[in-house]
Amino acid sequence: MRIALYQPDIPGNTGTILRMAACFKVAVDVIGPAGFDMTDRRLRRSGMDYLDHVELTRHIDFASFDAWRVSQGLRLVLVTAHASASYIDHAFADNDVLLLGRESAGVPDTVHEKVEARIAIPIQPDLRSLNVAIAAAMVLGEALRQTGGFSTRPGPMKAAPTEL
Repeated sequence: MRIALYQPDIPGNTGTILRMAACFKVAVDVIGPAGFDMTDRRLRRSGMDYLDHVELTRHIDFASFDAWRVSQGLRLVLVTAHASASYIDHAFADNDVLLLGRESAGVPDTVHEKVEARIAIPIQPDLRSLNVAIAAAMVLGEALRQTGGFSTRPGPMKAAPTEL
């Protein structure tokens, strides 16, 4: 399982996604050009010291990313507001790359044409979209649940003290 960010333009969102990916041991591909310098301090602030623990690959553009992805036998799954299929109903696989578009513009039609699946998060019809980092977390969580990809299980939860 991998996450790919198409030309991200908000460093805080990218940092948050990188931090999440480190926590779940999920590789991240950043497809350039990014709308900010990847050494931006805002990226480091939101990613904190977790950035040293994520497998990050940068691709100069979508064509180079797509050629690499195809050579690796990876399936491209686009998370988009312009899909009719819900991510909840999608059958995820270990070789999926979850592609998220630019915060400001999504992905172009040429990218839509290259994906094997398009999925959406069902939201209220009069609202446009979720924050990309929240969308990434929701879809990745379901994908890891379906594929058994969570690397660790939390220990037993302790009961909170009861007050009477």
